Amino acid sequence: MIRNVLGSILGLIGAAVAVWSPFRAWYDGRHGRDYRLVELFSPSGITGAKAALFTGLLLPFCVAALLAVVAIVLCSRALMALAGVVVLGFAVLWMVRQGQALGSISVGGARGVGAGVASAFGAGALLLLAAAVMRGRPRRRLRDRDLPPTTQAPTSPTRHDEPWPPAPSDRP
Repeated sequence: MIRNVLGSILGLIGAAVAVWSPFRAWYDGRHGRDYRLVELFSPSGITGAKAALFTGLLLPFCVAALLAVVAIVLCSRALMALAGVVVLGFAVLWMVRQGQALGSISVGGARGVGAGVASAFGAGALLLLAAAVMRGRPRRRLRDRDLPPTTQAPTSPTRHDEPWPPAPSDRP
């Protein structure tokens, strides 16, 4: 139970950081919510066009946060891990597409990768850590009342002078 509580806390923190990360600077002062989600999958790549709130990178991170909350309610390690993979996957996909658009990507300085990307990677790592810490659903133990009924052995005779089991008869 302690592991599930600790995993739930880590999962909630990871989900909150994942939703918060698009509101921070991702690259060259541009926020993550400004990157259009469609640009990650289009052949033209990342452009300077701005996105609406839920057509940007906020959408997959909100879906990942929803998966994390459902994982907490259901005590599901698999859903929590899936939420972490979604966050990390979109952050990596953004980095690849940003690198393709610019030809290279820098990590330091004022014109480099911002704190939003670091937050997204941290959130994904927290969600995966939460999945590893969680114990998951308790397994259902079989009890005697859950077992199918079996044939019962015949009861012993009530008189104690007769042998049990009865002696074989010699008659043909």
